[in-house]
Amino acid sequence: MNFLNLQNRKPTWWFSWRAPALLATLVLAAGSAFAQTPAAPADENAPATTLPAVADAAPASAAPAPPEMDLLARTRKHVQEYFEQFSNLTCKEAVTQLVLNGSGRTLYRENSAYDYQFETSDQNGSWKFLETRSSRNTAFRDPARTLLVTSGFASLLLVAHPMYEASYTFQADGSETIGGISYQRIRFTPIAGTSSPATLRLRGKNYPLPLSGILWIDPQSGGIVKLEATVDSGLTDIGLAGMRSEVYFAQHAFKGLQHSVWVPESATIDVQTPRQHWRNLHRFTDYKRFDVDVHEEIGKEQ
Repeated sequence: MNFLNLQNRKPTWWFSWRAPALLATLVLAAGSAFAQTPAAPADENAPATTLPAVADAAPASAAPAPPEMDLLARTRKHVQEYFEQFSNLTCKEAVTQLVLNGSGRTLYRENSAYDYQFETSDQNGSWKFLETRSSRNTAFRDPARTLLVTSGFASLLLVAHPMYEASYTFQADGSETIGGISYQRIRFTPIAGTSSPATLRLRGKNYPLPLSGILWIDPQSGGIVKLEATVDSGLTDIGLAGMRSEVYFAQHAFKGLQHSVWVPESATIDVQTPRQHWRNLHRFTDYKRFDVDVHEEIGKEQ
């Protein structure tokens, strides 16, 4: 994954959902995966990473699964198919970076716009993942301000991918109605010592994040409609007091696909240290799917 590089300012907090296969690459290179506690940080400069092909997930337990866990199994299959088949996407991304005071009021704001591209490809049985962002509207920047940089929200879905099934415990958490539609809530909690799909990049080093949170799942399609993740502990030694993210997904129809695809629509990220509070707002629009050099515009019937 490429990290957005902002120039002419103080040292910047880097926060990024990790590319799906970077974890496996580190296993091969360093002999150990990132655990869901602060581990020895590693430097990352490669523009793309490799994700080993994952077979259909086997049931985690031989005991009969409740209906909610059957739904989660469908969600895992849905997420796996998303990364394997439907993730060659481009869109327009609008980003607002905020610096807040202790009462949550805005002290500073920057607005930027990007062309965003998310791509996977199968190379000799392994999946290569690439995420790029190119600036369309460079914001005015105060070089005296330290800002939070966030990206890679599609990768946050990896908490429900079969390759991370052993990294979390999942528990049914009732249902909730959003926009007049009832969705199933599934709560997830990290298992200590297992791998995490998310990292905090701080001063050139990457720290794995022990994510816990809730999935809101559409019972009809198995798609994740909303994902909330938090980090409440485990990173105090590097100055992180808390992190909260909220990502909404929406169904979009693409030409040539028989069914719609759930893609990120908006994201809000809050990160706090004992002295600073940042909030980043992301909005994704104008999705298109591309196949080699052929771009297909979203939602247009021909």
